[in-house]
Amino acid sequence: MKHNYLNNTPLDEAKRIYFDHLRGAGFGPRSERVKSTDGCGRVLTGAVYAKICSPHYNASAMDGVAVRARDTYGASEAAPLTLAKEQYDVVDTGDPIPENRDAVIMVEDLIDAGDGAYRIVAAVHPWQNVRQVGEDLCMGDMIAPSGTALTPALCGALLAGGVTETEVVRTPVVGVIPTGDEIVPPTDSPETGDIIEFNSTVFKGMLAEAGALCRVYPITPDRKDRIAAALQTALAECDIVLVSAGSSAGRDDYTAEIIASLGTVAVHGVAIKPGKPAVLGEVGGKPVIGLPGYPVSAIVIMEEIVREVVARACGRAAPARATLRAVLGKKIVSSLKYTEFVRVALGRIGGRVTASPLPRGAGVITSFTKADGILTVPQDCEGLEAGTEVEVRLLKDPARIDRTLIVTGSHDPLIDEVSDALSRGGAPFRVSSTHVGSMGAIFAVRDGLAHMGAIHLLDGETGEYNRSYVEKWFPEGGAVIEKGVGRVQGLMVKKGNPLGIREFADIARCRYVNRQRGAGTRILCDHLLRLNGLSPEAIDGYENEEFTHTAVAALIAAGNADAGLGIYSAARMYDLDFIPICTETYDFLVAEQYRDDPMVRAFLETLRSPQMKARLKAMGGYLTED
Repeated sequence: MKHNYLNNTPLDEAKRIYFDHLRGAGFGPRSERVKSTDGCGRVLTGAVYAKICSPHYNASAMDGVAVRARDTYGASEAAPLTLAKEQYDVVDTGDPIPENRDAVIMVEDLIDAGDGAYRIVAAVHPWQNVRQVGEDLCMGDMIAPSGTALTPALCGALLAGGVTETEVVRTPVVGVIPTGDEIVPPTDSPETGDIIEFNSTVFKGMLAEAGALCRVYPITPDRKDRIAAALQTALAECDIVLVSAGSSAGRDDYTAEIIASLGTVAVHGVAIKPGKPAVLGEVGGKPVIGLPGYPVSAIVIMEEIVREVVARACGRAAPARATLRAVLGKKIVSSLKYTEFVRVALGRIGGRVTASPLPRGAGVITSFTKADGILTVPQDCEGLEAGTEVEVRLLKDPARIDRTLIVTGSHDPLIDEVSDALSRGGAPFRVSSTHVGSMGAIFAVRDGLAHMGAIHLLDGETGEYNRSYVEKWFPEGGAVIEKGVGRVQGLMVKKGNPLGIREFADIARCRYVNRQRGAGTRILCDHLLRLNGLSPEAIDGYENEEFTHTAVAALIAAGNADAGLGIYSAARMYDLDFIPICTETYDFLVAEQYRDDPMVRAFLETLRSPQMKARLKAMGGYLTED
């Protein structure tokens, strides 16, 4: 018999060829719009931004009375103060704060003084016990980036942010076409020569675990025209099609030929055992995969390739299998021609884990039912001796291995945008960012609590950003500055600038909202106060601290403050006027041991990419060329 098919392509190369081809053919996740109330478990196709602030009004955080804070000043145990009934409004938790009130006294701190009056023994400060506008979410904040799986809490956050509907990845439908003249439906009395068709049941369960729906078609005889017709039907109804059996080079193996006639065969034959006679093809932008008829061979292809195809259709990376180290209990002889996947049973003996190889036949389905894991024998290896320490991928009780890049420090929406771009690009990790200010970034990187930190720390004496701080806190080295962007800082004020604010010194005649201690913007504020001969005590609101630029903008837009330092993109987001003050350097401090970490490099490369530069230009207020 003439074998005119089958390459012997190494697995990694076969996957690279195939996924490059699918990407070029336009294969990827498809979206659908769902109500946020029904979105739990679905995956976002795009970043989701809050449409409203949460809370969207100043709300009482306690049961009690709303007052003007200034009316309580001076109250103490030694000198109680009495509030007349016209000096307060009764509020419950969640009630709006009346327009002329700015604090709440808890009901348990009130002493009935009769005639509607209350006596208090402690003062409250402005906005105490009040949930200010945007405390939880600010309009325009990214609630979640692309590729995020919606949890119950995240669905609640969407609704809190006014997002009632969202675009999610449509659950892919995978069609399975069993083929073969000898294949029969499941029965307890098969005839001689009949092979019970159970592969599709195995595939259906594996596809469900991978996050796909499965549509199993009727068994199709080994006739080229019948298989071609079944494939065309499945292509019209499914996102991915699996043809079971017929992928080898036998007399009635037509799968590769049929796929090639309708589309493209990217790979036919993978250098793995079991699983070699696999066909990796595409028709009309949809993956079509010919699976070997032997169940173990087919399961290996499902595990090694199909699972990743489904993951990409779901808009995410295939979850990694958990691994552990074990001692091989029996010698394994292997061929140099293939990468071999050996099913093993695991046991703990004498305080160590041992791996016992199971029967290796491609048709021995029970070897998978008994297997606790799989070990891989490389293609260039003749085998492994007993007693060798091996790495085993677990098949039972798998634990997902997450990779997370921790970025902390100064807040800027660009971190979310880079995170979103990474997600859309299929990065195998996620970015976790917290806003603790530039000095917080310095300490987090120094103490090994973050891979990198965002900083914009002005040296008031030299006018230079960041370097002197890093030299001070890392005198022996251990961290490097990766250049970020320039960005414009200025005063954000109400649209139309009703108070006529023209320069920083004008904050002395308005209600100011500040950033938290340690923030680079707070350091800039203090520097500007000194330059203008102003003291913090002269600023109404100097102690009114927020952790993000959007939170400052939200409070100004809500009328809780008149001005605050921030970046242009936040002012633009809230339709505020913006008075430029300076252009600063916004860099990333990276622990030296993570400088070449793939996650760090991917983040910085994405930040500096033409696509991200275009995105930042559209947002406004960033300089990316130097």
